[in-house]
Amino acid sequence: MRTALTIAFIVVAIALMIVVLMQEGKENGLTGTLTGSADTYWAKNKGHSKDAVMKKVTVFLAVLFFLLAGALSSKFVA
Repeated sequence: MRTALTIAFIVVAIALMIVVLMQEGKENGLTGTLTGSADTYWAKNKGHSKDAVMKKVTVFLAVLFFLLAGALSSKFVA
């Protein structure tokens, strides 16, 4: 059981690193708002954009990572 959890933990850790590195930076910030480039189609539909999907995947993998870490650290796993 511990071996399976360890393998799952490593796979989730690698997937989490890849997803975090694939995300784009938030460089637009204040200058994007001042120039008006923040009012794009993607800014209005953030729930369906690539950034929103990447954020949801990151949160899911992070929660799974901590759950697996907690399971591996418990003394009940044989």
